[in-house]
Amino acid sequence: MKTFTVKTTEHDQMVDITSELNNFVKASGVKEGVLVVSSLHTTAGITVNENADPDVKIDFLRRLDEVYPWEHAEDLHGEGNTASHLKTSTVGSSEMVIISGGELVLGTWQGVYFCEFDGPRQRKYVAKIL
Repeated sequence: MKTFTVKTTEHDQMVDITSELNNFVKASGVKEGVLVVSSLHTTAGITVNENADPDVKIDFLRRLDEVYPWEHAEDLHGEGNTASHLKTSTVGSSEMVIISGGELVLGTWQGVYFCEFDGPRQRKYVAKIL
């Protein structure tokens, strides 16, 4: 298992971590298996999505904001970040990606993203090969 650190710069942000994960898999020497990636935070998630068109990230974050607005008069959570918790639960805190031939099996347009929903912060995620 390896722990990675990512420093986010925006309140809501999708950081492409595909390269770091590919490097981890290659360094491991594992040819066949599964990579599990997990965020260590309740206000940041992990997802697989398109990494070719940067507008996808913009639309993705905007639509989550529409569903989970940052301010809601009835939210009770004292930290005021209920929206970030809801976004993380919707996106999920982890992903599994197949490894074949020593590489991640991702579609032509796919990448793995660390999703920040309460930044900017220094965050951690872990990856483990099974």
